[in-house]
Amino acid sequence: MFFVYISIIMKNFTTYETDTEKDSFNIAIVISEYNIRITEALLRGALRFLENVNCEPTAVYKTAGAFEIPLVCKKIFSSQKADGIIALGAVIRGDTPHFDYVCNEASRGVMNVSLEKEKPIAFGVLTTDNIEQAIRRAGEDEDNKGYEAAQSLWQTLRLIKKAKI
Repeated sequence: MFFVYISIIMKNFTTYETDTEKDSFNIAIVISEYNIRITEALLRGALRFLENVNCEPTAVYKTAGAFEIPLVCKKIFSSQKADGIIALGAVIRGDTPHFDYVCNEASRGVMNVSLEKEKPIAFGVLTTDNIEQAIRRAGEDEDNKGYEAAQSLWQTLRLIKKAKI
């Protein structure tokens, strides 16, 4: 069993029990094709987690890069039934400030879409200083950030469902 605790007015706590077998969600995945070796490893991690909870994504959408992820997320929520989205990408620092702009705007855009549409988006976009860091974060174990993003989305969707918020 998984327990979720919600703080109500900072002193009262309500416990919600959730049962994975009874939870069913429509989850889409948006993946950047830039740094594809890394992002495909993140996708494998996300799919591995979803398989563990008996959930198959409704669709996988591929964008050119991380900068395009927010718009695709917004279009998914506007045109299809998706309870949540896993956003996956890899932005690796180079010699110019371009890294900072892409990272900042991708994360800001994803957050804005999530808040506007009132639906969760798990931000599994790596922002690393070098390729070695990206490879480590996209490994084939539970430290894979795609796996962690899928897990985060799943837990958030369960919280929203059970707490009826």
